[in-house]
Amino acid sequence: MMSSDPTKLTNNGEDSSSGWGVRIGWTGRMSDMVTLGATYQTKTDMGRFDDYAGLFPDRGAFDIPANYGVGIAVKATPKLTIAADVQQIDYSGVPAVGDTGASALPLGAKGGPGFGWRDMTVFKLGASYQYNDQLTLRGGISAGRQPIPSNETLFNILAPGVIENHLTLGATWQLGGGKELSVAYMHGFEKTVSGPLPATVGGGTADLRMHQNTLGVAFGWKF
Repeated sequence: MMSSDPTKLTNNGEDSSSGWGVRIGWTGRMSDMVTLGATYQTKTDMGRFDDYAGLFPDRGAFDIPANYGVGIAVKATPKLTIAADVQQIDYSGVPAVGDTGASALPLGAKGGPGFGWRDMTVFKLGASYQYNDQLTLRGGISAGRQPIPSNETLFNILAPGVIENHLTLGATWQLGGGKELSVAYMHGFEKTVSGPLPATVGGGTADLRMHQNTLGVAFGWKF
């Protein structure tokens, strides 16, 4: 009774969709020291998840939110470049992500329950330091407002994306002959969002907690 299409609610295995969107960007070198940039990505119009038409609003619709931002890079010294960005992500423009999970309509219906995410502004600061001709070091941090309100914990048990702050570190070694080796590490600092569960599912409190670590290695060469 919670779903507009109970046969398309759960336990239907993997599903996929395809879609389209547009991303445009601009960079301008203001001086030998300062470079500015801007980017805009439209909402990506995705096809429906037909196998889960009884879960996500509007019969399985799940678009990718629009985002846009501006940034500046400053060459502080011949070896050190510092960059700062601010990015806006419009989660509220996608019903599956932005609509409240407290909707009185059934799952899968137009206007039905979503994840209830707020729009998010992310601030980023990074630096690149050319240690010598062979080695470049990089680091960065990002911080953003919590997208998941404490009263939206029920639906977000499916996707507890509560991390607000990230740290990144990386380096590139020039190996000669047009070859290079890069490594990158990202740590998403642990964050918990706690909120009440409705009486219809037994009440109590849900604690959404997440942290992340990623490590990447890349090898490149020029012909």
